[in-house]
Amino acid sequence: MKMLSKHNSIQRDQVEMIALDQLVPENHLVRKMEAAIDFSFIYDLVEETYSAVGRPSIDPVILIKLTFIQYTFGIRSMRQTIEELKTNMA
Repeated sequence: MKMLSKHNSIQRDQVEMIALDQLVPENHLVRKMEAAIDFSFIYDLVEETYSAVGRPSIDPVILIKLTFIQYTFGIRSMRQTIEELKTNMA
């Protein structure tokens, strides 16, 4: 006789798909910044500094957004910013 419990292996093996967009509240500051600022102008500014050969680089818009987040939330180092991004979906 098999006992059913909340730790049932059937429940543990289920997969649930969640979009990252669902994890950040609609009224969060980063959503407001994303809606208010068009970062696409950065591509034109840095176009001549990026090479078409070699390893792909980090997207320049992502680099600027990282710095923007760092400044906005008062994070003191880029390493700390990266750690914060790993644990905070917003």
